[in-house]
Amino acid sequence: MNSDPKMNSDPRVLIPETMKAMVLEMPGRPLVLKEVPIPAPLAGQVLVKIIACGVCRTDLHIMDSELAHPKLPLIPGHEIVGRVAAVGGSETTWKPGDLVGIPWVGYTCGHCRYCLKKEENLCENALFTGYTLDGGYAEYTVANTDYCFSLDAGYGNPMGAPLLCAGLIGYRSYGMIGPQAERLGIYGFGAAAHILIQVALYQGKKVYAFTRDGDKESQAFAIRLGAIWAGGSSESPPERLDAAIIFAPAGELVPKALKDVDKGASVVCGGIHMSDIPSFAYELLWEERIIRSVANLTRKDGLEFLALAAKVPVKADTQLFRLEQANEALAALRKGEVHGAAVLVM
Repeated sequence: MNSDPKMNSDPRVLIPETMKAMVLEMPGRPLVLKEVPIPAPLAGQVLVKIIACGVCRTDLHIMDSELAHPKLPLIPGHEIVGRVAAVGGSETTWKPGDLVGIPWVGYTCGHCRYCLKKEENLCENALFTGYTLDGGYAEYTVANTDYCFSLDAGYGNPMGAPLLCAGLIGYRSYGMIGPQAERLGIYGFGAAAHILIQVALYQGKKVYAFTRDGDKESQAFAIRLGAIWAGGSSESPPERLDAAIIFAPAGELVPKALKDVDKGASVVCGGIHMSDIPSFAYELLWEERIIRSVANLTRKDGLEFLALAAKVPVKADTQLFRLEQANEALAALRKGEVHGAAVLVM
C-alpha cells in the first residue's frame, strides 16, 4: 500500500504499489502493456482510479509523430473518467470518492500574455494530458486539481469519457459558428460529430452530415441521430449551409466546405492536426466567408459544456475495449471502423 504521509487516501480503498498501463516508448511503434509504479499526488494534485478513457484521433497523431516531442515514455489518453483515490498535501477542492473528468489541457501557467487575456487554451507554457503529461491508458493517473471537472453521476461510466475531448472540442468549435447559423454541415462523422449533433438539434439547428464517400453505415448513423441529410464528402448538400465544422483531418475538405456554405458563413477546422490544405480560387473565400481553427479548450468551455450535456442529455455511443486492447482500438479508429467513440475500460 502506498504510505506517502502527504497523501490523504480513502481508507476504504487499498491503493497498490503498481498498475497496468499501455505505454508509448517510441513514436511509430505499438503501445506496450507494462506494470509501472502508481504515481503519488503532489500538493495540488489528485490520484484518480480510472473507470474509462476515450481513444482519440489525437492519440494517433502523437503516435505517428504528427504532434512532435511527446513525453517519452508516455502513457497516452486524455478523455478520462474516474474517482479520486487520494489527494496530495492539504488539498480541499476534491476528496476521495469524488467523480472527476480529466481533459486534454492539464496545466496552464496563468501569467503568459494569453492567460492574462483569458485565452488559456493558447497558453505558452501549457501541458497536455496524454502528450506532455501521462494520461489515462492506465489503471490510475495523477492530475492537477484545478484542471479536473466534476461530472454528473450519469457520466461516471464509459459513456462519459468521450465528452472530455470529443465533446469539449466539438462544443468550442460549435461556439465559433455564431448563434444565427441554422443550417450546419459537419464533415467527418465520428466521436465529436455524434456528440455535437445532439447539442445542435437540442438548440434547433438543421444538421447535414458528411462522411467518407461510400460510408453508408456512418451516413445511416447520422440520420438515426437526427441529421436531415447525410452523404459523402464529395457530394453537395441540398441547400447552402450557414456554417461548417470539419472534424476529419483532411485538408482537402476546406475548399469543399467553402463551396457548400453561403455568403458570410464560417468554416471551422476542429482538429488539432490536418493534412495540407490545397490551393483554391479566391472566389470560394470571397463574400466574407471565414476560415478559422480551434486550439484546445478553456476550463470555461468545459464547465459550460458539461452542464449543457447533462441538460440535453448527451448520450455517447461507445465501442468498448479492455485496457490491453488499446492497440486494437487505435487500429479500428485509424481504419474508420468505430461508429461513435472507442473507449478503454479498466
